Amino acid sequence: MKSPMLRWAAFLFAIFHVYVNVFAALSELWFAALHFGGFCALCALADNERLRSNGHTGLLRRGINITLALVAVAIPVYLILFEDALYAREAEFIFSDYVVSGIAVLMAIEFTRRTSGWFTPALIVISLCYILFLGRYVPGMFSFPGLSTETVLYRSFFSAEGMFGNTATISTTYVFMFILFGAFLLKSGAGDFIVRLARCLAGRFTGGAGLVSVVGSGLMGSVSGSAIANTVSTGVITIPMMKRSGFPPQFAAGVEAAASTGGALMPPIMGAGAFVMAGYTNLPYTQIVAVSILPAMLYFLTVGFFVRIEAKRLGLTADSIEATETVGTVFRQGWHFLVPLGVLIGALLIGYTAIMAAVFAIIATIAASWLSPTPMGWQACFDACVDSIRNMTTTALLLVAVGLIINVVTTTGIGNAFSLMIVEWAQGSLIITLVLVALASLILGMGLPVTAAYIVLATLSAPVIYDLIAQDYLLQALQAPDLPASVRATLGLFGGDPLVALQEMPLEMRQLLRTQLLDPALLAGMLLSAHLIIFWLSQDSNITPPVCLAAFAAAGIAGTKPMATGMTSWKLAKGLYLVPVLFAYSPLVTGTWPERLSVFFWSCMGLYAAAGLLQWRLDKPLNLLTAAMLLAAFVLTMWYPFGVLYHVVGALLLLGVIFWQKRSPA
Repeated sequence: MKSPMLRWAAFLFAIFHVYVNVFAALSELWFAALHFGGFCALCALADNERLRSNGHTGLLRRGINITLALVAVAIPVYLILFEDALYAREAEFIFSDYVVSGIAVLMAIEFTRRTSGWFTPALIVISLCYILFLGRYVPGMFSFPGLSTETVLYRSFFSAEGMFGNTATISTTYVFMFILFGAFLLKSGAGDFIVRLARCLAGRFTGGAGLVSVVGSGLMGSVSGSAIANTVSTGVITIPMMKRSGFPPQFAAGVEAAASTGGALMPPIMGAGAFVMAGYTNLPYTQIVAVSILPAMLYFLTVGFFVRIEAKRLGLTADSIEATETVGTVFRQGWHFLVPLGVLIGALLIGYTAIMAAVFAIIATIAASWLSPTPMGWQACFDACVDSIRNMTTTALLLVAVGLIINVVTTTGIGNAFSLMIVEWAQGSLIITLVLVALASLILGMGLPVTAAYIVLATLSAPVIYDLIAQDYLLQALQAPDLPASVRATLGLFGGDPLVALQEMPLEMRQLLRTQLLDPALLAGMLLSAHLIIFWLSQDSNITPPVCLAAFAAAGIAGTKPMATGMTSWKLAKGLYLVPVLFAYSPLVTGTWPERLSVFFWSCMGLYAAAGLLQWRLDKPLNLLTAAMLLAAFVLTMWYPFGVLYHVVGALLLLGVIFWQKRSPA
């Protein structure tokens, strides 16, 4: 954005967002519509500016962009002026309603194509076809009779469940405010200070800049509880830091999204999910936090393993990222840059909303800059606002357009139908159940926030997972020689064989036997394991395509393709899928602390082997033999039922690969 008129429009649009978020009581629907219209208009006009700078003299495309900008401004105006009239008509469309809502949907598709490629627009078109007519040709539970064009357009445009729904509200509020804070922070010079300080602190570690991102995002995410807010608040610092250290932009964005997603898993706060879990399980919040420490560490270690391996691939040794300055020198020159971060964290800890915390942090950034040789004046503040709009354009348009997909998922009930099929499809297999719950959480995550997706899945799936986890413990108890006579009589009803009895008796009878034979503390641990599995898997929609909002936000900061960034973050966040297996098959939650620490120790090796397999290298690229050794090491160390001897063999295989690669020529 170089032209004065466009820069002033961007500045005023940024100020409008700040004013509405802090002072104005504006309808979320109206605010989201104005947000969408403004970014569409600015995107179209910026395209004209780009055409002029490239020497493009064609008047047709420039005229189309100007027309699109005017239409984009007219769309929210129409919604604001005629929303009440539509309700008065009992939501019956007239011709102008069809025209405006249809154009809005088409513009969402087109501007998403311009800013993020073809994948999301194609998915939107398929979703709309499914809800309109395609669903009636799909057999089975996913068959959908279809809705009228009027109903689909109403829910897409006028309803709070469509393109101006939850994801658009996320975009208008703390996503925008944190990107604005990041723009001010970078304009003040804090970005350079953080890079210098991080290099001093982590220079002796391979991939130190990425490791700083992992640790920082984990700590911040525990406070905010939101992967998206965490991504946009810490990512504006860590992503440029990683890029400057030599990591590819897409990998840097993936690391930030994956690490930020783990923030809600990190004690002591764990976002809102831990409080909801405490209410669902009737277990103390302190117990949930205590058992979550080691699993959260496993998750962040997994992301850190990927960072180390990628740094090795790029040749980013400790010497290549170590700064020549000392920590004391860097800190004396830029300690004031830490003030905004302290204000941000302090405001969140005190209890202020993320929006107000961002506002306080922006004010603190401006004030702290006056302690430096280059204080922020009017021009620097103006430029920061313009930069925030430019950085936000892709993310804003994408989050609004994704609402069209979310509307289809929630309206058709695909997510709930899939969850209800889990019991039938799993056929008593715990591992199949976990896979199906993971798929269901991804689908539900398209239409629901993480906490809501957890609640739905916990209601539908937690009893099934709890029952399957408890079966092994109950089978051992039923094979004991000193069974009570009443229990033996119950087994006699099913032939006396405990295994056959467990398979044939109804769920209520198994629950009664668990209460009689198993320790209450063990039962509580198994219940918590079931809920933690669902809670962890519910986080995957933040980083798993096609709807991965944290990855989209990171891509907006890094300037990378959203879907490609989503695939990278999905690979880096494999701990979301591997650690829940430990909840189900090991005493990581149900055992004593020595047992938990044992699982943690062996799992660290297994997760490092898994990271090496996915990256196809450790210190050096793998071949078929070393890959097979790593695969065996992963299975033997991660699968708790194998026992310590197998774990030792797996550890020796991993160490053998490491030693082999260190001794072999490059």
